[in-house]
Amino acid sequence: MKNTLFILISFLVLAGYAQESYTLSKESVLKINGSSTIHDWTVTANSMKGSMKVKAGVVNNLLFQVEVAQIKSERGAAMDKKMHAALKMEEHPEVSFKFQEIKKTADSENTFKIHGMLNIAGVEKAVEITSGFQEVGGKYMLKGSKEIKLQDYDMEPPTAMFGQIIVGDNVTIDFDLVYAKG
Repeated sequence: MKNTLFILISFLVLAGYAQESYTLSKESVLKINGSSTIHDWTVTANSMKGSMKVKAGVVNNLLFQVEVAQIKSERGAAMDKKMHAALKMEEHPEVSFKFQEIKKTADSENTFKIHGMLNIAGVEKAVEITSGFQEVGGKYMLKGSKEIKLQDYDMEPPTAMFGQIIVGDNVTIDFDLVYAKG
């Protein structure tokens, strides 16, 4: 009887410290914005997945992945093909971000610096991303942007029309991610 009571109390105590798991919701949005010698452009990530673990209100694990083949532009298959080649889709079919640490900023109650490893085209680099981060109605929302240089990830900016159109080296990743329980 004492052992049963001890096990029951231990379970209840440990349950209070359990991690809660969240997965990336379909309402999440990620867009990549850039420029070229002729016009600005935007592409959209149409297939993303992610997971997050929260313990006592603190994030201790976050993963985010984008399927490169499902990053699409409004400009059609020709631009998509060049973008997928620049991202080295055949060798590296996903872009990923792996969380390392999150720190609150002094800027705002809901603004945080998220540190992690960003892997693009097979090159992994430590990055710091400033993001809005809040829990609303049982879901966690992350919203922000990150500017990167393509050449930092050993990517050649795509060209078209025999080199007359050249994509700018800087792109901005805008994200509005929603993690829901499950």
